Amino acid sequence: MAAELFPTKKLAPASSTKTAVQQYQQQNLNNNNTIHSCNWQGLYPTIRERNSVMFNNELMADVHFVVGPPGGTQRVPGHKYVLAVGSNVFHAMFYGELAEDKEEIRIPDVEPPSFLAMLKYIYCDEIDLCADTVLATLYAAKKYIVPHLARACVNFLETSLSAKNACVLLSQSCLFEEPDLTQRCWEVIDAQAELALRSEGFTDIDSVTLESILRRETLNAKEMVVFEAALSWAEAECQRQGLTPTIENKRLALGKAIYLIRIPTMTLDDFANSAAQSGVLTLNETNDIFLWYTAAKKPDLLFASKLRKGLAPQRCHRFQSCAYRSNQWRYRGRCDSIQFAVDKRVFIAGFGLYGSSCGSAEYSAKIELKRQGVPLGQSLIKYFSDGSSSTFPVWFEYPVQIEPDTFYTASVVLDGNELSYFGQEGMTEVQCGKVTFQFQCSSDSTNGTGVQGGQIPELIFYA
Repeated sequence: MAAELFPTKKLAPASSTKTAVQQYQQQNLNNNNTIHSCNWQGLYPTIRERNSVMFNNELMADVHFVVGPPGGTQRVPGHKYVLAVGSNVFHAMFYGELAEDKEEIRIPDVEPPSFLAMLKYIYCDEIDLCADTVLATLYAAKKYIVPHLARACVNFLETSLSAKNACVLLSQSCLFEEPDLTQRCWEVIDAQAELALRSEGFTDIDSVTLESILRRETLNAKEMVVFEAALSWAEAECQRQGLTPTIENKRLALGKAIYLIRIPTMTLDDFANSAAQSGVLTLNETNDIFLWYTAAKKPDLLFASKLRKGLAPQRCHRFQSCAYRSNQWRYRGRCDSIQFAVDKRVFIAGFGLYGSSCGSAEYSAKIELKRQGVPLGQSLIKYFSDGSSSTFPVWFEYPVQIEPDTFYTASVVLDGNELSYFGQEGMTEVQCGKVTFQFQCSSDSTNGTGVQGGQIPELIFYA
């Protein structure tokens, strides 16, 4: 699953000695993984490079680890002194008061690639992480108290975080007691709730994480989406427990968590066409919820009935004033575009656009967000302007995740009244709460919009 949830990525090695050490080992190791050169020490000027040669090397090994579950073990050589210098746990294991003089130590709860990744850091001072093993490496680093490697694993996970894997990482971050990672996960889940709930990873979470998500006051999602996601989780949970995913077993799998779904806050149409016909609710529950919608005297319900607060969108306004003239701003299928960057992760929900300067009018807008030419979000939408100089919001279907310190391109192609308001006295940098936006001109802009003036006066975002 990790391979699907995280994009493949490796961290840069600590120095350029990595290649030289690996090449030397490859050339000078015999079949027993032992160096056979008589003067290998003289080839490396630093203790770090000589230590690196000892990584996964039988030469002078005074302990061995049998790593991995039964049927998938790997025997790994080690050197007590090097390991004890790198880990307090290994120090206690080999030199503490309760140290045991074992030549072979079994570690069934750690995967071999992750154990080797940890040893590589201890021996070589190199951090080499990939999507397939980063969670297991974090587990090993936590178990053996290697804090700098654990921090690198968390940083890797934070930079790989998206709606696709946020729910799984939320579960793991709680298990590993990483509050910063937990907070980053909640930020993604809140802002991109519908994408997160519909992700494959959501069905893999444990029941405690499920309940924490269903309780979440700031989920930015329709309650029908929350309900459907809970049913998908229940089906997966039935399979994990070896049960046939019948309606009865799904209800059993959900248990009391079903009452955390705020079914009474759905629209009547959503309830009638989805939850009421799912079969998961009892007849009495269905009748009581229908009465909740229609009766003056509402029945008592076990279901939470208060609408979620969701997230309040913020607006970054990049112009200090606006104006209109008799010969602009006109739209003839040309693109208005601007580039922007932020200093922390945000989620762009839409744009604020100017409307007609000649009275009320309707516009068609094709909005787009791109990164290095690759579209991340698009929407074709109509909006009505009332003739004022106000901005009018247009929204993407789902908020788009924006990473810090990278320029993105915001574009719009408008079709409507020939003349509209336009911004002027544009700013290259705007502070919005804790987020700093930077703006620069875009080569995609063919209708005159730039930093100093034009369209796209606002970016609407969650932070």
